[in-house]
Parts: sequence; structure tokens; C-alpha cells
Amino acid sequence: MFNAMTHKGTEIIETERLLLRPFTEDDAAPSFNNWTNDERVTEFLSWSPHGSIEVTQSIFKKWIDSYENDDFYQWAITFKENDEEPIGTISVVDKNEKLNSVNIGYCVGSKWWHQGITSEAFSGIIPFLFDEVKVNRIESQHDPRNPHSGKVMVKCGLTYEGTLRQADWSNKGIIDASIYSLIAEDYYATR
Repeated sequence: MFNAMTHKGTEIIETERLLLRPFTEDDAAPSFNNWTNDERVTEFLSWSPHGSIEVTQSIFKKWIDSYENDDFYQWAITFKENDEEPIGTISVVDKNEKLNSVNIGYCVGSKWWHQGITSEAFSGIIPFLFDEVKVNRIESQHDPRNPHSGKVMVKCGLTYEGTLRQADWSNKGIIDASIYSLIAEDYYATR
């Protein structure tokens, strides 16, 4: 029997190169320029590129208002030396309180792809979610036509569990969903 998750909200997390932090209103313009309007970023995602900075501002306002809730997790991915310029985001996109499970989603501006940034951000939130929030399962999924996303999950210690056929939707339409997970038992066994 597991205890309930102990929600902490979007706390600041530092990694070797990155600062993961809550978004602010000032982040809308650099985020729009760096990733929210980037068609390459959203190709396999469920939201369309933002057609104007006003769309980014509106969504960020909702996120900023949601930071009042201790079960809301939406981090801006920034470099430590320039934390005023978000290059992407990583978040808990879904959670199951009965299973103490969270589903992680992420995206980074295409200019910063293949530099290990997404893996570093994901690896940075894993200890926080297990040690502080007390999740039992971290999962994530991707369209099999986007194998780089799966490589991020494997690099972060998640295990491929299988591919659900026509089980999700993205800008590509109805898609298969390759599922990966890391459970607390395995996480603590390797520490």
C-alpha cells in the first residue's frame, strides 16, 4: 500500500547546465521566439505552433495562475547563465492519484536539439518526483515516428513497455503511442 503523493508544486531545480523554474509573464516573448511558434517542435505534439505572441501570453497566464496549486508542475527550461530566456518546457501533463503516477511531457526549441538538454531536464526532475513528491511511477510516451523522444526516455532510465496502437492523437492525427516508465522500486535499487 502506497501513501498519497506529497505535492510540492513547481520548485526550482538545478542541473549541471540548466535551471528549471516556474514561468513568468516576461518569458512569453523569448519563449515565442525560441519554441512556441516553431513548427518543428510541435510536429509530433498535440498543440499547434502559436500564431502570435498573444497565444503564448494567454497560455502562460493560465500556467502562472496554476502555480497556486501544489499539484501543478510546469517548468521553464533555461540555461543557468541566461535564465531569462526559456528554450523549452517540461511538465507533468497527467497524473493518477490512485496509482501515484505522473506522465511527463516536454519540448525544446529545435535550435537546441541533440545537445542533451531534454535528457538533462528530465533527469533533473526524476529525483524531485520520487524523493519529494513520492510518486511510484513516472511514465512518458511518444509517437514511434519520433524516435529521438524515446531515446531521451531511455537515457533517463525509463524502460520501454510497449506500443499502443492508435492510442493517442497529435498534429499527425491518430497515432500509436510508445510507452516508457520508471517505477520507484527500480529507481531506488540503482541508487
